[in-house]
Amino acid sequence: MSRGISDEVVASATGEPRIEPSSARYGNILPHNHKVGSPPKKTLFEDIKHSVKEIFFSDNPAKEFKSKTIGRKADKKGVAIVRHINKGVNPASASEIFFHGNYLGAGARIGVIAGMIALTEAVAIGRTFAAMKDYPLDGNKEMVAMGTMNILGSLTSCYVATGSFSRSAVNYMAGCKTAVSNMVMSIVVLLTLLVITPLFKYTPNAVLAAIIIAAVIGLIDIEAVILLWKIDKFDFVACIGAFFGVIFKSVEIGLLIAVAISFAKILLQVTRPRTTVLGKVRGTSVYRNIHQYPKATQIPGMLIIRVDSAIYFSNSNYIKERILRWLTDEDVQRTGSELPRIQYLLTEMSSVTDIDTSGIHAFVKLFKSLQKREVQLLLANPGPIVMEKLHTSNLINLIGEHKIFLSVADAVATSGA
Repeated sequence: MSRGISDEVVASATGEPRIEPSSARYGNILPHNHKVGSPPKKTLFEDIKHSVKEIFFSDNPAKEFKSKTIGRKADKKGVAIVRHINKGVNPASASEIFFHGNYLGAGARIGVIAGMIALTEAVAIGRTFAAMKDYPLDGNKEMVAMGTMNILGSLTSCYVATGSFSRSAVNYMAGCKTAVSNMVMSIVVLLTLLVITPLFKYTPNAVLAAIIIAAVIGLIDIEAVILLWKIDKFDFVACIGAFFGVIFKSVEIGLLIAVAISFAKILLQVTRPRTTVLGKVRGTSVYRNIHQYPKATQIPGMLIIRVDSAIYFSNSNYIKERILRWLTDEDVQRTGSELPRIQYLLTEMSSVTDIDTSGIHAFVKLFKSLQKREVQLLLANPGPIVMEKLHTSNLINLIGEHKIFLSVADAVATSGA
């Protein structure tokens, strides 16, 4: 027996089933003519999102997680949790970039400082893992990559991007070998932002810290720290400063401490370069530091001094004063010995890679001071850049071209000292 689509089977008073139209039971609520409804159209992005939810999270784990009270109880008892995280990807922000206004100067200054810190952090982290995995690192390519990354990121409301120490450490400890791991991680982060972000609401911050600590603790090298102490105390201080800065403040503060100490070391080395007295190694024509080679003998009537740095405005006056102090000390020592008085001051310049105007003026003052002491100034083995500047400044004419020699041995042999 056939029946309409809107009819229903109901029980009669006698218990036998009978067919009753739906209109008889529900009145005229339902119309007789029905149209099959179609779901609203979805975009491709919404369709993918819905499919991922159906495949991986069909039972709505966020709702299951919210029904638990463990995270909430921990939060009520003072445990710091992640709390709410905005869901989804960043909106486009190209229309919000302006190159005018009252805050342009302040934004430019902040951008320059943030860029310098980000680049320093990325290169420092990159060199750490490059040394551990034995591969080369090009700082110029790192700078170009970071610049491109931040330019594109500024169009999508991103923070300043740099090399992440914690994420790099996690990748390293997980055994990742190639850049494919970054692609996989990007996809996972994207799916996390789109789908499972609510799951992290009640995650304790201590759990996140434990993940990072477990990954980073393997990077601590006690033997390397001991080696730094033995080789260079400045490097050790920079290492310890960076370590405590990261522990008690942040990675940026730790890097700033290390960079500041390193710059102080560089400034100290540049402004206080080494000057050494040379002597002749017996049986050879080689001249070396008399403190490194105690058996090297000094030349009678001549003081040979080597300058181990380029001569700039920051150290030119120090070098001049240091050379005159060497001359005074040697005169005092030779007065009570059998060696004759110093008549020649030979400056060995093979380590002087460059000289500026302040350096030229310092040599002019040195030449005049030596004239008053009746000591002749000689130069040995200046480089091509230094020779070019000596000619340009006419200092070579003041000293005398015949007093510039190819080597220390030539100067000793020619002067007859």
